[in-house]
Amino acid sequence: MNNPDLIFALGGAGALLAAVLPGVLSRLPFSLPLACLLGGLLLFLLPLPLPEVDPVAHRVALEHVTEICVVISLMGAGLAINRRLGLHSWSTTWRLLGGTMPLTVVAVAAVTAWLLGWPLAAAVLLGAVLAPTDPVLASDVQVGEPVDAENADDEVRFSLTSEAGLNDGLAFPIVYAAIAMAATGGTAWLGEWALVDVLYRISAGVLGGLLIGRLLGRLFFHAKTENLRLAEHRDGFVALASTFLAYGLTELVHGYGFIAVFVTACAIRNAERSHGYNGILHGFIEQIERLLTAWLLLLLGGFVAAGGLASLTWRGAAVALLLLLVIRPLTGWLVQLGGPAGPRERAVTSFFGIRGIGSLYYLAFALGQADFGVPQEELWAVAAFTVVVSIVLHGVTATPIMSRLDRLRGTPQPSSLAERDS
Repeated sequence: MNNPDLIFALGGAGALLAAVLPGVLSRLPFSLPLACLLGGLLLFLLPLPLPEVDPVAHRVALEHVTEICVVISLMGAGLAINRRLGLHSWSTTWRLLGGTMPLTVVAVAAVTAWLLGWPLAAAVLLGAVLAPTDPVLASDVQVGEPVDAENADDEVRFSLTSEAGLNDGLAFPIVYAAIAMAATGGTAWLGEWALVDVLYRISAGVLGGLLIGRLLGRLFFHAKTENLRLAEHRDGFVALASTFLAYGLTELVHGYGFIAVFVTACAIRNAERSHGYNGILHGFIEQIERLLTAWLLLLLGGFVAAGGLASLTWRGAAVALLLLLVIRPLTGWLVQLGGPAGPRERAVTSFFGIRGIGSLYYLAFALGQADFGVPQEELWAVAAFTVVVSIVLHGVTATPIMSRLDRLRGTPQPSSLAERDS
C-alpha cells in the first residue's frame, strides 16, 4: 500500500528542488526538466511504496493534471512576450504555425503508417499529438520576464515562445479529425469538422481571449475605482484567476481554451506594457508552472522506471527520432527561408522543437474519446519516448547553443531564473 506521508515528503522535496535547481543549473548544459526526469527515474527504482504510474489506468487524472499545467504555461508565455502582435513582426511565428506544424503532422502520420503499420486514424493522432512544440519544457529557449522595450526579445526566443503559445491550441482540430476518423470512418464528418472544429472553435478561442484579456487588462490597470485597480494591489495570484477564467469561459462556449488563454495573456500584456505588475503576474505563474512541471516529470521518470516503455519497438523509436532529428529541423528550416531570421537563427529555431506535457495531454484526451485500433500501451510508449528523448536532447544542448548564439550576435545573455526572481 502506498504511504501518503512518503508522498507528501517527496512532493515537498520535488517542490524544493524546483526552486533550487534553476539557479544551480542556469549555466550548465543540464536543464531543470532533465534533472526532474532523472530524479523520478532514480526515485522509482528504489524499493519504496510509491504509487503506480499507469497512464492507461489513470488516464482521466493524467488528462486533467497535464491540462492544468499546459494552460498555466500558456499564460506565462503570453505574459512574457514583449513584441506587439503584427503580420510582419510575428512573421516567423506565422510561418512555423502555417507551414511547419501541418507538414510535421503529415510527415509523422506517413512515417507512422509506413513503419508501424497503424490504422490511418492512429497515425494521424500520433502526428497531431507530437506536432505541437511545448510551452512547458521550453523555458531555456524562450523569452524571459516582461520588460518595457518591445524589441527586447531576440528572434529565436520570441519565435519559439509564440509558436509554443499558439500551436498547442491549433493541434486540437487535427486531434478531433483523428477522433472522427476512428469513431465514424469515411469522410462524412469533414463538413462538420471544418465548420465547427476548425472555423468556429478557433474563432471562439481567439475572440474569447481578446475580449476577456482586454476586459481584465482594463480592470487591472485602468479601473476608475482604486479598489478595483488590481495592479495597485500587486497580487500575483490574479494571473491564475485570469488563466482559469479565460480557459473555462471559452470551453463553455466550445471554443479552444488553449488559444484563449494565450491570447488573453497577450491582451493583458498589451493593456499597459510598462507597468511593473506584468512582472508580478508573470513571476507568480512561472513559479506555479515550475512546480507542476517538476511533479509531472518526476512521474514521467517513474513511468519509465516501471517499464512504461516496454511496448516500444525499434520502429516506434525510429518515428520519434525522425521527428526530432529530421522532420522538425527540416520543415522548420524550409518555412523560414526568406523570413526575418538569419541562417544561424533559422537553424536554432528549427532544432528546438521541444515536445513535452502538451503531447501527453492530447494523447490522454483523445484516448478517452475513441478506440484507435492500437493498444494504448504502444501509443503511450511512442509518445513518452519522444518526450523523454526531447527532454534529454534539448535539455543538454539548450544552454550551450543559446549562449553561443548570444555571443556570436554580441548580445548580453539573459539572466538566469534565480537572478530574475531575486
